Amino acid sequence: MLDFDQARASLLEAARTPTETQTLPLMHASGLVLARAVVSPINVPGFDNSAMDGYALSIEDFSALPASFPVVQRIAAGQTGEALAAGHAARIFTGAPVPPGSNAVVPQEHTEAADGQVRVTHPVVAGQHVRLLGEDIAAGSEVLVPGQRLAPQHLALAASVGVGALEVFRRLHVGVLFTGDELTEPGVPLAPGAIYNSNRYAIVSLLHRMGCVVADYGIVRDSARATREALSRAASENDVIITCGGVSVGEEDHVKAAVQALGQLDLWQISMKPGKPLAYGRIGAADFIGLPGNPVSAFVTFLLLARPFLQRRMGLGHTGLHAIEATAGFELPRPDRRREFLRVRFDPASNPRVLQMWPNQSSGVMSSIAWADGLVDVPASTTIRAGDTVRYIPLSTLMD
Repeated sequence: MLDFDQARASLLEAARTPTETQTLPLMHASGLVLARAVVSPINVPGFDNSAMDGYALSIEDFSALPASFPVVQRIAAGQTGEALAAGHAARIFTGAPVPPGSNAVVPQEHTEAADGQVRVTHPVVAGQHVRLLGEDIAAGSEVLVPGQRLAPQHLALAASVGVGALEVFRRLHVGVLFTGDELTEPGVPLAPGAIYNSNRYAIVSLLHRMGCVVADYGIVRDSARATREALSRAASENDVIITCGGVSVGEEDHVKAAVQALGQLDLWQISMKPGKPLAYGRIGAADFIGLPGNPVSAFVTFLLLARPFLQRRMGLGHTGLHAIEATAGFELPRPDRRREFLRVRFDPASNPRVLQMWPNQSSGVMSSIAWADGLVDVPASTTIRAGDTVRYIPLSTLMD
């Protein structure tokens, strides 16, 4: 079996960087990955402007502040004012250009206004509450880098510099299929020996959450011919194929042999728990990832191995595992020879907070994933005592 870190590194190395791009309006670019850097054509702000509603002042000596100033003009956002003479003030509003000659803005709550005069009630510092030309963004500076998945704040940033369209990588097309005569779709009564196909709803939902275009080929029965036909079709229509089940060594596990017949299998069996029987290969131009059939194994291997592979195929630059230190509130007295990922969550009643472990860590217990808020990464042959420091990986960082 391959070491987990070696397998993960091999997968990421095999993930080809996308090359096909398209230019889309901002409103259609959300969730896609930026292919070309965005360089600001303008300064932001484009002029010195007021950060407050108040009064723009022209003061020669800040140490000898006059009791009051005559208000000689009013400047709203979108307007421009005239030059201020020394000892004069302009009523000004947030975002409005400060008039030439002014050297500070006083918030209106620090003033008293009456009869065309404004009295300043607080000390004034030169340049206060004035946003200077280009202090946020300088013209010619790079504001968004390639490999960034575009969230609402990135679209807003592009809009703020006047960029209306972005060059992005096209969405990744992923075909999924689920093997097994025992599988039944929810809503249909179970026949003897049958189980519901929970993997379909986990994997398809995770792919949609990533922004992939998903082709769902449903359940493929345990037949060598049916498996080859389904894989061949999926390979011709998608960038990546993901299967659940059929990659182990049983007589009814046809996926591994089908991939080898249609293409190549480069990776098989990883020293991890849950999730040992994971496979990677190629069928034609399409990548192939075979996830285990057990629900927890499929879910965990998708998050830890398939997801970073897909991220790299989408053009994302960051695919690391982000673990934090946490305190175990449980015991793991019998170590496993494989790298283990335990389903855990923080105990809300503990102070300081400690992690609790779901008591049944079997790879078929999906309730453990629904209950957990993270995974504890346990090196091979490692025991854990309550109070030990462990590596905790929040599910939120693996899914969002």
